Amino acid sequence: MQIRPILAALRHHRLATLLIALEIALACAVLCNACFLIANRIGNMRIVSGVDENSLALVVVTGFEDTQGPDVNARIIAGLHGIAGVQSVSVINTVPFGQQVDSAGINKDRAGQIQGGQIDFYQGGPGTVQALGMKLVEGVWPQAADYLPLHDYFADDSSTVISKALAAHLWPGADPLGKEFWCDRFHFRVIGVVDHLAIAQPGSRGTNTAEWSAFVPTMPGRFLNGTYLVRADPSDIPRIVRDAPAVIAKVAPDVVFDHANSNTVSDLRHNYFERDRAMVGMLLGVILALMLVTALGIVGLASFWVQQRRRQIGIRRAVGATRGDILRYFLTENFLIVTGGILLGIVFALALNLVLVTQYEVPRLPLYYLPVAAVVLWTLGQLAVLAPALRAAAVPPVVATRTV
Repeated sequence: MQIRPILAALRHHRLATLLIALEIALACAVLCNACFLIANRIGNMRIVSGVDENSLALVVVTGFEDTQGPDVNARIIAGLHGIAGVQSVSVINTVPFGQQVDSAGINKDRAGQIQGGQIDFYQGGPGTVQALGMKLVEGVWPQAADYLPLHDYFADDSSTVISKALAAHLWPGADPLGKEFWCDRFHFRVIGVVDHLAIAQPGSRGTNTAEWSAFVPTMPGRFLNGTYLVRADPSDIPRIVRDAPAVIAKVAPDVVFDHANSNTVSDLRHNYFERDRAMVGMLLGVILALMLVTALGIVGLASFWVQQRRRQIGIRRAVGATRGDILRYFLTENFLIVTGGILLGIVFALALNLVLVTQYEVPRLPLYYLPVAAVVLWTLGQLAVLAPALRAAAVPPVVATRTV
């Protein structure tokens, strides 16, 4: 089919053609970026925490002075151990999907000239690594002598177990065991590497840093208290969390039970990603609404043009054009409009992503989203115009020419 007559006909309807093309361009820009944001959100929600979430719960208490920490720890640990089904209780500062507690920048040299980025420090007492259920892939677990008391934030010299992702970031291609890093004046030496260990709030500093974390063996006491990791059979964990407030009120009536941050780790994960799920639902709604509006716009314009061109259709049919010729004409015409809108939409999509990157630290849009969006819009456009095109092809020459 000749394209030139179609382009000539479109020049006679510049405004309508431009409006539909702009609508398709907007749909292309939103489709690309919304799908990319949805994929990022879903990727965040699927992050592997590295801990045995179904078997763990966090119990948090407040309302006491740090000097009371050792006494509070002893009473609460004893009380929680008394709940039926509890396998272990240990002191920890936080867990994946819990509160952001100890996050700090590190350096790969003592002088602080080679920066290593910002990481999360998990600090826990004896038994914590066993309770967390992490998978050790290199090195050894902390031994009894590695659990040191804190001096403000950390011990002066600490052994540490880091995530595989952090090891690859700090020393790509090298053996991380025995390597050292510093946080201000505090010194750390790597003795082990675990397969996964998500930071407390994964995704808060970008997807690439979601597992930049280290576990530091620490002796509970004045500077490590009030947060307790409970391990039990997954079937017992919900009951233990429900029973914990009453038990703590009995053994430590002078503290305040933190209901907001005390929960099973699986529930902490569910609650943490609640906004992500809401965002995914909203973006899906926006995509569906925009696709529906775009399709209705194409249907409306094509139906209007079919009605307006009944005379021309009748003449073409009278001089030998088949129904297939008429159908192909409208499909080709719509394809050209959609293609123009897609080309403009690619520019809009890249510009919108640039705004998101600079203003909201969203990753750059992968280019393969563009052809995928183009195929979707081409398919939508052809399906939307199909019904009006079939009606045009069904116009009998005699009926059409009666209006001449």
